[in-house]
Amino acid sequence: MDRESTFSLRRCTWIWLIIMALTLITYSINRLGLSGLEITLGILLLALIKGHLIGAYFMGLNPVQGFWRWPVTIWLLLLGLLITIAFVLAEG
Repeated sequence: MDRESTFSLRRCTWIWLIIMALTLITYSINRLGLSGLEITLGILLLALIKGHLIGAYFMGLNPVQGFWRWPVTIWLLLLGLLITIAFVLAEG
């Protein structure tokens, strides 16, 4: 076994590491006590990115063509839009 094959990771492992990094960023923002509309919307964006990665790679929607790929993406975008509107209206 050569050194290159020892350190190569599967795509799902990289996606999992990215999701964990985004989770640690969210956790760190909370521990630092950061707040405000921009921070809240940034955390929402991170959650939507994580949701998309989970849908694409762990629910198996990445190779799917056509209609069946869109419901999760549309749901995430609609949910994100509604939450964003609610926070913006509450701020103003």
